[in-house]
Amino acid sequence: MADPQMEASAGPELMEEGEPLLSNLDIFLFSLIVGLFIYWVVFRKKTEAIPEFKKLETPAPAARETSFIEKMKKTGKNIVVFYGSQTGTAEEFANRLSKDAQRYGMKGMAADPEEYDMSELSRLKEIDNSLAIFCMATYGEGDPTDNAQDFYDWLQEGDADLDGLNYTVFALGNKTYEHYNAMGKYVDKRLSELGAKRIFDLGLGDDDGNLEEDFVSWREQFWPAVCEHFGVEATGEESSIRQYELKVHEDLNMNKIYTGELGRLKSFENQKPPFDSKNPFLAPVTVNRKLNKGGDRHLMHLELDITGSKIRYESGDHVAVYPTNDATIVNRLGEVLGVDLDTVISLNNLDEESNKKHPFPCPTSYRTALTHYLDITNSPRTNVLYELAQYASDPKDQENMRKMASSSPEGKALYQSWVLDSCRNILAILEDLPSLRPPIDHLCELLPRLQARYYSIASSSKVHPNSIHICAVVVEYKTKTGRTNKGVTTNWLKSKVPTDNGHKATVPMYIRKSQFRLPFKASNPVIMIGPGTGIAPFMGFIQERAWLREQGKEVGETVLYFGCRHKNEDFLYQEELEAFEKEGVLTQLNVAFSRDQEHKVYVQHQLKNNKEAVWRQIHTDNAHIYICGDARNMARDVQTTFYEIAEELGGMMHTQAVDYIKKLMTKGRYSQDVWS
Repeated sequence: MADPQMEASAGPELMEEGEPLLSNLDIFLFSLIVGLFIYWVVFRKKTEAIPEFKKLETPAPAARETSFIEKMKKTGKNIVVFYGSQTGTAEEFANRLSKDAQRYGMKGMAADPEEYDMSELSRLKEIDNSLAIFCMATYGEGDPTDNAQDFYDWLQEGDADLDGLNYTVFALGNKTYEHYNAMGKYVDKRLSELGAKRIFDLGLGDDDGNLEEDFVSWREQFWPAVCEHFGVEATGEESSIRQYELKVHEDLNMNKIYTGELGRLKSFENQKPPFDSKNPFLAPVTVNRKLNKGGDRHLMHLELDITGSKIRYESGDHVAVYPTNDATIVNRLGEVLGVDLDTVISLNNLDEESNKKHPFPCPTSYRTALTHYLDITNSPRTNVLYELAQYASDPKDQENMRKMASSSPEGKALYQSWVLDSCRNILAILEDLPSLRPPIDHLCELLPRLQARYYSIASSSKVHPNSIHICAVVVEYKTKTGRTNKGVTTNWLKSKVPTDNGHKATVPMYIRKSQFRLPFKASNPVIMIGPGTGIAPFMGFIQERAWLREQGKEVGETVLYFGCRHKNEDFLYQEELEAFEKEGVLTQLNVAFSRDQEHKVYVQHQLKNNKEAVWRQIHTDNAHIYICGDARNMARDVQTTFYEIAEELGGMMHTQAVDYIKKLMTKGRYSQDVWS
């Protein structure tokens, strides 16, 4: 403290004597001004540089990501195959078609419409001999798949000029559904309306029959039509075309290896909302109980805890769960192929410009890929057999595998009987063809992805905001080869014991919104028809109607038609339903026990028995009808019964009755949540 004071008091004396030109204070002020000037110059430059840097860097990736036209030009492609896929089949077909192009001297790419600006379809004519193929699946009640929703909206709302666009459509659907192949038919019709040119007929694939055969037959006629249209010839190249190359990793950091995650690495260890198909929530299983009292089946009720996840659902929504394959099958595949399943690998796309860098999350181990990412239990499609045939050392095996992949009647019949009717999965095929020993990396490239399974939620969020209930039947059956096949998801769910030695069992899940909704006005009557596990969404509906009554709301008639085999064996939720009836929540509980008497009784018979009340509820009281369960038989038979009731009590001709029920569907008063 002393020194500064001394310097300050001495200053005036020195100045008076006139010895220095500048005082200390002047030097200080001068230094301060210079420093501030330098700081200002530097600071000013930095602030100017930042926005310039951003301007240069930001837009470029966005343009690359959304322009399929620029990508095609850059990579010399002239065919783009868009897919609308919910379960992965349409995506698989799109990949097969894009690979086919090479055999006809053309170059193709498969593309997810969700990732691109679809308004660029009008620019495809800028590329010579260009073609857009659409593999479009229909989901639910004639709806587009999740990844095709934006494309569907654009087609509906837009008025683009697609003159000069060459296109064709292959639709994937199921004839047991009311709106068979609605999405594919709409895309085909709408593109034509907008001026595009259809170069080959719309293909209709029926999953209730043989979807693979439908696709192969369409494809066999499609490519010659393409050759004729563009004046090109097949190259004769029938050799296997690999899409990915194998890279084996040595001593890779364990934190960089995928262990079952669907999107972000370590997302199961560090969970972050929002949760969806790429980022599922690991929900702890709090309840897993057997519902049936007897019989040789296992029907179960599970409860998943979603506390803290910020997941919201409504009655009628679906819960999607990601299963894992049976470790026994995985290990056996490793044994048969003679590989170390714990080898860490990456399969890298040979097309560096492709958005799809790997067929599944990489790097990972063969064990993880076969357990979490690949479908190893369904029968392989014909293209897999064709590609694998080259690895059979027995010429007879090679010949049969290639024959099954052909469109010849003998080949189709052999594939139907030896693969489909015998329910042979890839392991069964490898076991029954000892000469067939493909490299495991090529097998992993060819197998389709293991898909999420959807279940109608059996609870109401008004009553259970932090819990999602599932009702399911365990699938297990004997095949013609004497093997026991087990349903992947239901057997995996069955094993989910709430607490196993202090370890919580969890299920990767997310919610898929549905149109299967209770009426907006609670005073509207509801008629619910759901035999077997089709009762699931109605447990949620009934819980919600009970909650509304408790809130003092006016609630209309709530009628349930349930069916099962035996009253003493599989009357699901019997105690809960009888309690709801006793409390007046359920106005009427009608149960058809199909095998408790000589002649079989089903839900449609119960409907017919109550035809006067049913007609009054529908025609006079504005009732909403809900059907859940088997699409192939039950849903059809129930619909036929409604036609008959309308004919008999409404005095209608059959065609009028059909129109009457269709109008109810259009108004949202006849809803179905069905599967085949």
